Amino acid sequence: MDIDHLFYELINPWPWYYLVPSILGLLLLLGLAADTLVNEAVVLSERAQIPKIVIGATVVSLGTTMPETAVSVLAAIEGNPDMALGNAVGSIICDTGLILGIACLITPLPLPKRIVNRQGWLQLLAGLLLVLVCWPWGSSWGDIMAGNAQGNMKQWVGFVFLGLLALYLWMSAYWARKERDGTTTLEEFEQDASAPLWKVILKLCVGIFVVVATSKFLIPLVQVAAERIGVPQAVISASLVAFGTSLPELVTAVTAARRGHGELAVGNIVGADILNVLFVTGAAAAVTQQGLTAGPKFYTLLFPAMMLILVVFRVGIFFSPERLSRGFGVILLALYALTMIFLPGGIH
Repeated sequence: MDIDHLFYELINPWPWYYLVPSILGLLLLLGLAADTLVNEAVVLSERAQIPKIVIGATVVSLGTTMPETAVSVLAAIEGNPDMALGNAVGSIICDTGLILGIACLITPLPLPKRIVNRQGWLQLLAGLLLVLVCWPWGSSWGDIMAGNAQGNMKQWVGFVFLGLLALYLWMSAYWARKERDGTTTLEEFEQDASAPLWKVILKLCVGIFVVVATSKFLIPLVQVAAERIGVPQAVISASLVAFGTSLPELVTAVTAARRGHGELAVGNIVGADILNVLFVTGAAAAVTQQGLTAGPKFYTLLFPAMMLILVVFRVGIFFSPERLSRGFGVILLALYALTMIFLPGGIH
């Protein structure tokens, strides 16, 4: 029995007067932690003279993808490889469609074009690479479209992905050194402007940890509340569970957009998508000898939906001179909504 199930069983009998204050309290803590995370990420960006989008695509996204990694690795170890892969693919769809769409609606997101182009191509190539290694090459196109095909991501591919992850992080550090932007705009954060760099990094790590931990405990509480008011179990499994592991990215992106640091939001989503492929599926495949199973629904819906959203994002970057508009956010949200409509029973 895992920790999530134990916590769910613990809170399931709670009356409303325990449940509601707990949800509100965790939401408040989540907001405060997200503020700290964004503040310290901006301070780190300015102190190190590294573009915020690079900080978002590496340091912040590494922290916020920990829930997806934990869920997928545990699912693979416990004999649910399709759930491990589905969690990663679902998170990419949720991050790019729902979360980036919401962030765009809050405020048009600035695009440091050269950096976004580079990271965006890596994001798209990572998604395409995942599809290729999972593709059922021995099946006919007719079998795939009829839902009679099943693929597999081998264990050795997981180790290759982890190697590519190390290469991506090294390249990001190399690019960061070359792209020091020389800006110093720390008036908003006077308390941390002169703080030792180790203290800034420590506060950033604490902020990431609290965001991830709070999200972990908040989702079962919301699930119990949803069941109490009669939300169908199929809707909960198809949306809330997958959405739950992406909650850190959502809170970070919304807070960054609201505070005027849209580059951090874009960087976090792009970086999280890359890490969902290289880190989440790589680690999950590496810990199980049978690899990760890709069932029929991956080829008839999940992979096409993921690639469509990633391609639309690339096209949006190409046609957006300086910012991702609110209209583009509506398009991303519509694509996410369509995926959820055609996915009533979850990923299995």
